[in-house]
Amino acid sequence: MILHVAVLDKFIPPFIKLINEGFGEEAHQFWFTGSIEKYPVEVSESVYVCSKGFWAKLRAYAKLILQCHSARKIILHGLFDIRVVLILALCPWVLPKCYWVIWGGDLYQYARANNAWRSRTKEVIRRFVIQRIGHLITYINGDVDLARKWYGAKGVHHECLMYLSNVVERTIISTGSKKTDRNSLRILLGNSADPSNNHIQALEFLVPYKDQDIKIFVPLSYGDQGHAKKVISQGREWFGEKFVPLTDFIAFDQYLEFLKSLDLAIFNHQRQQAMGNTITLLGMGKTVFMQSDVNHWRFLSGLGITLNDVAGLTLRQIDSEAAQENSRIVQSYFSRETLMNQLTDIFEG
Repeated sequence: MILHVAVLDKFIPPFIKLINEGFGEEAHQFWFTGSIEKYPVEVSESVYVCSKGFWAKLRAYAKLILQCHSARKIILHGLFDIRVVLILALCPWVLPKCYWVIWGGDLYQYARANNAWRSRTKEVIRRFVIQRIGHLITYINGDVDLARKWYGAKGVHHECLMYLSNVVERTIISTGSKKTDRNSLRILLGNSADPSNNHIQALEFLVPYKDQDIKIFVPLSYGDQGHAKKVISQGREWFGEKFVPLTDFIAFDQYLEFLKSLDLAIFNHQRQQAMGNTITLLGMGKTVFMQSDVNHWRFLSGLGITLNDVAGLTLRQIDSEAAQENSRIVQSYFSRETLMNQLTDIFEG
């Protein structure tokens, strides 16, 4: 049995369906914490979700300990839950069969740590665990390098797209903008209300163009809602009606249509983030701006993809030849076939 351990997130329900359809639910068990209301999954013999309350959580983590010992492999979808990390530290003999799927935010906790005793203690436990984890899963080589540099990780690296959000189906690819009756330039800024999007700085880059015919769309439906309010206030002050905050959840099919209608996107993150959005937009032939010193810039440019540095932001779009080449590369690498082959190697290896 292969055990999957995760905090529920938008990537997880589609992943469960993918595994059950592609590999058979009898071979995989899922153990989750988080909100089943926000990220609905069907609880079954193979899917367990930790309930609220002290005793329920105690039973859940006891169950996790038993499952870790009986599992052939343990897939850790991010290392965010310090209780899970502590259990792994107390059972170090299970770590060689653990596979850490590096999400980005879990890795960069190293950079956010401070000198408070609680933060230092968490980092000591995390370092003990990460050093001994047997396998690391990501398609961003730079994240593996940082895990080795920051935490002394020694695990074997497995390249894998991991989630359907990192797959671009050929049916949704269309180079150029969706045909609409408009003249305005439609700009996407960021992917969430997380402060790591550096929204305000990106908006400052756009201030010189505020008198042009532009629309700035900013997804803020999940993440830090206090930060979202600040972004909305500043965006409306600088851009008025040209600033459009997206504060409600958008269904996947509708979101794809929205992405098709865009002209360019600005992702001002200082770490690996928003890769699903980035890949989809590049596959559609859109112009993407990001910081040039992040790991995913190096990865994508290494594939031959044309990117734009947010530090030199202009509203000029890439030419049609570069857009078509970006789309071709994305269709080739970020495919369902690639994902299924990679998962098969991990599960059966």
